[in-house]
Amino acid sequence: MAASMLKVAVTGLSRCAQQCSPALRMFSSSSTLRQGVPSALWKLGRLNHVAIAVPDLQKATTLYRDVLGAQVSDAVPLPEHGVYTVFVELGNTKLELLHPLGEKSPIASFLQKNKSGGMHHICIEVDDINAAIEDLKAKKIRLLSPEPRIGAHGKPVMFLHPKDCDGVLVEIEQA
Repeated sequence: MAASMLKVAVTGLSRCAQQCSPALRMFSSSSTLRQGVPSALWKLGRLNHVAIAVPDLQKATTLYRDVLGAQVSDAVPLPEHGVYTVFVELGNTKLELLHPLGEKSPIASFLQKNKSGGMHHICIEVDDINAAIEDLKAKKIRLLSPEPRIGAHGKPVMFLHPKDCDGVLVEIEQA
């Protein structure tokens, strides 16, 4: 299941990556391929987390901690985002369990449409979030807020419209 979720997430980046930067689409570091291509003002980093909306935070926490044996954080309320978060450490990345905090939570509306929960978004680190935001705006990628907000890790984040990223809600976070 995790492999299929990651495949969907990576596939969902295709349109966004195509519109973001031709340099990001290159998979080779060969200097002959890079000749004449200006270096990017910013670049994508590692996958920070995959966020999963859950209808029962305690049940989900118990699954990852007690059944699967993962290291799991305490639940932390983030009123400015309308969610409770729990992070599940996976070694090379994290899962972020999201549960509504209040009736106007974006996760509450997600769970109304997806009663069992499900993948909500992916978060990818960027080396310069302000340069990324300006570049994405210029490339007509819609952003879900006018300015970056502070995310669960205490760093600036910005969400990219899923309709511009093949149906995947993408969060970028300052590395």
